[in-house]
Amino acid sequence: MTTTPGTDPHANDAAPYAGGDPYADYRTFGDPAAFAELVDLADRRLGAGVIAANDEFFAQRENLLVRERAVFDPEHFGHKGKVMDGWETRRRRGTADQPFPAPEDHDWAIVRLGAPGVVRGVVVDTAHFRGNYPQHVSIQATSVAGAPGPDELLADDVKWEEIVPVSQVRGHAANHFTVTSQARFTHVRVCQHPDGGIARLRVHGEVVPDPEWLGVLGTFDLVSVLNGGVYEDASDKFYSSPTQIILPGTSRKMDDGWENRRRRVHGTNDWVRFRLAAQGEIRAVEIDTAYLKGNSAGWIALSGRDGETGEWFEIIPRTRLQPDTLHRFPLPGGAVATHVRLDAFPDGGVARMRVHGVLTEAGRSALAERFGRS
Repeated sequence: MTTTPGTDPHANDAAPYAGGDPYADYRTFGDPAAFAELVDLADRRLGAGVIAANDEFFAQRENLLVRERAVFDPEHFGHKGKVMDGWETRRRRGTADQPFPAPEDHDWAIVRLGAPGVVRGVVVDTAHFRGNYPQHVSIQATSVAGAPGPDELLADDVKWEEIVPVSQVRGHAANHFTVTSQARFTHVRVCQHPDGGIARLRVHGEVVPDPEWLGVLGTFDLVSVLNGGVYEDASDKFYSSPTQIILPGTSRKMDDGWENRRRRVHGTNDWVRFRLAAQGEIRAVEIDTAYLKGNSAGWIALSGRDGETGEWFEIIPRTRLQPDTLHRFPLPGGAVATHVRLDAFPDGGVARMRVHGVLTEAGRSALAERFGRS
């Protein structure tokens, strides 16, 4: 990429690190409001991975998907230079007559999404890359069934759609890009123009599961992120995101779930609402309070709703919970719903919730239609 005449090519640089808190001058650009609450399709906990990169001379590509924010040690150097917590490529070169790289030169990394779906927004985080971030980035995406390797994804017959055009980024900043494509993708390719470093990559969107796979499974977790369950709203998310209670696997520590602040208004309680993958018949529910010992919810109740305007009905009445314990609730009669609401009395945390069931005929049809549209 070239710089427009008359513009400062370093206008987007951050100031050199001057000591103290390295995040003190960290910046945010773009508007994340449209997608910040959506699940990260590139979350390692969902099975995402960085499967290939053309260059990772200074810092490994796998760092892109680390869940924790990037760390910075000003004294940490290795045999190849400054050790950075991100993906960083070497400096590209042109020729003796034209020492800068050609306009089309760029570096790239391919990310397998943990849960295929519609991408609504991307965050390119250049934390601690102050003068060595890429001048521009672009994001491409594709959908390839199965478990393709790098060679298959780089084949000439694979079509990549540009979901973020070549765009400027700022150093030491969270750069947010809204995506308008309605297609369902399985992989994204992040491109650095021409080279540089990116600390973290987040790909927020809506999971669109394969209805054929869910049909083979029969009974499955209707609210799981991997199967298309979606967090919609909550009374409180002070300590952690409610989305975490519908992630796969068990929680690993206290903050790997949903925990709200201490409620002080008598006669009220906390709650969280989810949309199921599609209309389903709920047959069993699991509520896990793992690692929540002095701060788990005292009691819970689960309600269901069929349709966006349906009336809420009781699935599990108010029930006492034990701390750090898995609770199982079989529902002999089943309950048909598209949404569920978990109430916590009066407050407290829940690590995981599973809503096991089967799709109804209407649910299967709706999911198949959505899969076809995307």
